[in-house]
Amino acid sequence: MKRHLIGIGGVGMSALATTLANLGDEVTGSDRNLHTSNIRFLEGQGICCYPDDGSGVDGTVDEIIVSTAIEEDNAALKAAKEFRIPVTHRAAALARALSSRKLVAVVGTCGKSTVTAMLGHILAECGLDPLCVNGANVPGWLGAVRFGHGEYAVAEVDESDKSLFSFSPYAAIVTNASSDHYSKEEMDEVFDKFSKDLPGPVVDGRKTDYGEVPVSMPGLHNRRNAALALAMAKSLGCDEEKAKRALLTFRGVERRLQRHGTRVYDDYAHNPEKLKAMWTTLAEEHPEGGICVAWRPHGYGPLKKMLGDLADMFNATVREKDKLLLLPVYDAGGTADRRINSGDLLDLLEPGKALCVDGIEAAYKWMAQRQGNFAAFAVCGARDPELPALAERLSTVL
Repeated sequence: MKRHLIGIGGVGMSALATTLANLGDEVTGSDRNLHTSNIRFLEGQGICCYPDDGSGVDGTVDEIIVSTAIEEDNAALKAAKEFRIPVTHRAAALARALSSRKLVAVVGTCGKSTVTAMLGHILAECGLDPLCVNGANVPGWLGAVRFGHGEYAVAEVDESDKSLFSFSPYAAIVTNASSDHYSKEEMDEVFDKFSKDLPGPVVDGRKTDYGEVPVSMPGLHNRRNAALALAMAKSLGCDEEKAKRALLTFRGVERRLQRHGTRVYDDYAHNPEKLKAMWTTLAEEHPEGGICVAWRPHGYGPLKKMLGDLADMFNATVREKDKLLLLPVYDAGGTADRRINSGDLLDLLEPGKALCVDGIEAAYKWMAQRQGNFAAFAVCGARDPELPALAERLSTVL
């Protein structure tokens, strides 16, 4: 089958493309930005990536795969209708690809990618050889995918558009629930429904305190993530001591407190809980001084929804010796309501805690010129492919 993925450069879509290609499909894709590391990675696998102008879609394509983010006027989607090519949502395509395995689905507002990678690593070290599809790249994997031949698959499953209901898992981990794409109450309802009456074990961090487990990654939140992964691994038959040793050899996840050099970090944090966990962990790791963080909100809608919670969190977390640099909202195009931006958040923050910078270059210059003022620097936010590049660039001068 020849399958064309629209928006193939996104981490979720690139992971699906990698999975399908390695399961034997012919895979192509299109994207607005063909100059990212994910696109280079896909092209290195022999996956042809086209501009987002419909040129990659013709009568030879058997299926078009889209995410919820793809709008109806997308050129490739229009071409699909012209050629009468069936269109499938990403979640349904991934569920189909994993249907021959016992799926352990990882859901939750925070920590999904890390827990998915931790569990995949434990199962592999314990000899279960899982197929894993993550929402973030993992060192030692093929991007965000680990190919195994065992009976289990482990996958991060997305709640942002409720497409998690496309899956029929054997078992599930629910990391936590908080307000993000929906209210906490609605998230709890979604996760309760998703994890109800599964044939296999359910590890639910909302309802049971699994404690903390030593792991190679810093931070209380990661010790708690490790405890969730360990609980599921034990439920699937892994030896507890061997599983605990595996967590100490875990190599981490890209853009999850990923260190560049000695004191520059890159993190995917984009909601209040993740940003707080990132900030407090860095403060613990670098008690000798302040923390400077450049953060880009990942969308206008999410910023508007989380504005009050973000302000409360930053006001409580950013210390006098710290500084928050607010980048403009990441604009992915389309029909978003652009009436809110980072300046609206700045207006709610206590004086001196933050300032707005007008772009990546301005953030780089501000941080580079103040390398002696802070013990550690971090770049964080979702979606924008320029953020990891900024962290790498900063590491050469800080």
